[in-house]
Amino acid sequence: MANSAAPSHSSSSGSLYEKHDGTSDTLVRSTTNTTEDEATATAEAAGMHLGPDPATLGDDKNSDGGADMERGRRRDMSADAKPEAGPPQAAGPGDFPDGGAAAWLVVAGGWCALFCTFGLINCLGVFEKYYVAGPLRDYSSSTVSWIMSVQVFMMIFCGTVFGRLFDNYGPRWMLWGGSLAYVFGLMMVSLSSTYYQFFLSQAIVGAAGSSAVFNCCMSCLVTWFSRRRAAAFGIMVSGSSVGGVVLPIMMTKLIDSIGFPWMMRTMAFIFLVLLIFACLTVRSRLAPRPRPFHLIEYVDSLKDVRMAVTTFAQFLFMWGMFLPFNYALLQAESIGMSPSLVPYLLPIMSAASIFGRIVPGIAADKLGRYNVMILITFTSALFCLVIWAPIKNSAGIVVFMVIFGFSSGGFISLSPTLIAQISDIRQIGTRVGTAFAIQSLGALTGSPIGGSIVAAQNGNFLGLQLFCGFTMLAGSIVYGVARYIQAGFRAERI
Repeated sequence: MANSAAPSHSSSSGSLYEKHDGTSDTLVRSTTNTTEDEATATAEAAGMHLGPDPATLGDDKNSDGGADMERGRRRDMSADAKPEAGPPQAAGPGDFPDGGAAAWLVVAGGWCALFCTFGLINCLGVFEKYYVAGPLRDYSSSTVSWIMSVQVFMMIFCGTVFGRLFDNYGPRWMLWGGSLAYVFGLMMVSLSSTYYQFFLSQAIVGAAGSSAVFNCCMSCLVTWFSRRRAAAFGIMVSGSSVGGVVLPIMMTKLIDSIGFPWMMRTMAFIFLVLLIFACLTVRSRLAPRPRPFHLIEYVDSLKDVRMAVTTFAQFLFMWGMFLPFNYALLQAESIGMSPSLVPYLLPIMSAASIFGRIVPGIAADKLGRYNVMILITFTSALFCLVIWAPIKNSAGIVVFMVIFGFSSGGFISLSPTLIAQISDIRQIGTRVGTAFAIQSLGALTGSPIGGSIVAAQNGNFLGLQLFCGFTMLAGSIVYGVARYIQAGFRAERI
């Protein structure tokens, strides 16, 4: 396991931090203030008498001296009873409920929220295909892809801000405000007709609201689960996979029948109902702890080498991960895939992702979260390079979409659990926000880079596929480095 301890933060009211011991996450509580009366009670319970000597009671000659000696002994004992700085005593993972009605309602509400938020991210290829062929036909695919790239960037990067708001004020108002902003943004997309209108409504307003909802759900779940955390995350984020199965088919059918504007309005009303349920069920187990904003706290978290290396690995993997989401449909059309099959590629990938978000989470709780993350990220990169890049037929693309859906789904569900594993539970919002902000830079630039590569190669997708595969492979290797920092080459559950 890591030689470096998780950072400790003390305050007058006590502090909590989470420590990974190789088998489970342990909540540790340290109380740093001991009053004089508490010190006295502690000493007397141990058989030490701190009061005046009975033999001197009523002895006027010794009363003043005895009082002085008594005050001195009390001061000494109070100082001795005060705990020394150092590792606090472990309480045990039982401090987390790891189940119960309230905990599973959080999972259910989070499932609905992720169906609406990241479920729509699984449909980016549908937006790209519609925009390029419809209202934004005068723009290149690389230019159009900036709308979707900034949308993903905003969803992830805003976690930096919303993580701190969560730590300070809790999830309630952020959930309600984010839900309303998200639905409003979708309604504005339905009224848009120019590039800047699509950009503002979808990539800025809607994405910011979606980020608030998404980050609240992720941060709340951490406070309820310890031993079963990865499994709970897997179940919750499977909502986005189910959304990725249902929404692309629904969008395609509705665009053909009632048009794009009414399709967006229909989805917005459905999302409103699901998000109201999320707002009523998702809550944190821990009370918020308001603190002044200090930008240095975000940087300080990266001084933990485990945090810095893990976050860099997430950036590299996400740099390539969204390319199949955005370009798989266009690439399939370019090789002559049947037009009736193309709309089902994203649902096929998302269906595989349902299992990918649940099964790796269960396995990670038993085998180690870093161990499983290395395996699934390597699988994503490998099959991108050996199947998607060289094979130019419909069967090969379908096989790739199934395997990539499973493995990339595991990445989404495990990423927050890795950060939680090496972080102070009371700073989970800030730390997850920091990690997401760095990841978002990969999501922001990956698709436009891919689009530029395709344009430079006159519509050939091979360069994009190689960029996708090698960036994800680099991420898998850096995850291996993060594991090595904590346990070397030992076969341990990390």
